[in-house]
Amino acid sequence: MKTYQASARPSKVTTALEGRPLRRGMAVSEFLDGLPAVLKADEFKALARAVAVARQRKKPVVVMFGGHVIKTGCAPVLAGLAADGFITHLASNGAAAIHDTELARFGHTSEDVGAQLEDGSFGMAADTALLVNDAARRSAAGSEGFGEAVGALLRREKAPHIQRALIARAHELKIPYTLHVAMGTDIVHQHPTASGAAIGEASLRDFRIFAASVSKLGGGGVVINLGSAVVMPEVFLKALAVARNLGYAVKDFTTANFDMIQHYRPGVNVVQRPVLAGGRGYAITGHHEIMIPLLAAAVYEYAEARD
Repeated sequence: MKTYQASARPSKVTTALEGRPLRRGMAVSEFLDGLPAVLKADEFKALARAVAVARQRKKPVVVMFGGHVIKTGCAPVLAGLAADGFITHLASNGAAAIHDTELARFGHTSEDVGAQLEDGSFGMAADTALLVNDAARRSAAGSEGFGEAVGALLRREKAPHIQRALIARAHELKIPYTLHVAMGTDIVHQHPTASGAAIGEASLRDFRIFAASVSKLGGGGVVINLGSAVVMPEVFLKALAVARNLGYAVKDFTTANFDMIQHYRPGVNVVQRPVLAGGRGYAITGHHEIMIPLLAAAVYEYAEARD
């Protein structure tokens, strides 16, 4: 057996990479600096820095998300980031907008699906369907986007919990909130107020608005997918193809997927394929109600350090 001395051996882990002990009352910046300088901790901090740099360079920060992000109470966190210029475009599937709308109007959402499926009452909330389906018709008949029309209707009726509503806040801030609907997936599609033609036209308009934002990502923009396992990763990939087909140099940007479980489509359509021509992609696993506020805190800290 040939042996050697460990003291002289090149190694991957050193004491310099280790985390530091926590203490009561420490600042967020100290907490971040004290994280182990390895693996996902390093990637998490790199993503937060990328968002801070994107705002400084006036590059897009596009945040895509699914319904669970709203149901876990993260809408006010994202609304705060948007208000402070760290998010320039919000994009969601239909479920996220529905939950956000119900919370804005009634202060509650997320019915007991198991119980209500038994008697056929699941998804039969007429007041929710009426507003969202009216927004689709308003968008299709005019020049507004689908998400923009939902936000406008919520603001017009002065919903009692509108201040925490992400879709209404986007409308107030005049930043895009695009709504990307798969027909038959949302409870509002079960109602006689639903118009397939209007929903399709409104969603297609929002896809084009979304593609316009994607076309500006090159050279430092950021795309973050929060919990959408299928719809938003697919929408993003097609929008990216459109932008590049039209001659936009969409490369050298940052992507990230946050979810409780890493799925196939976000992995390849957000983290891997889009940055093959240049850029970085990150996959961060964790619960939204912890990871999204933590990311927001890190973004604020790194932005303050750069200001």
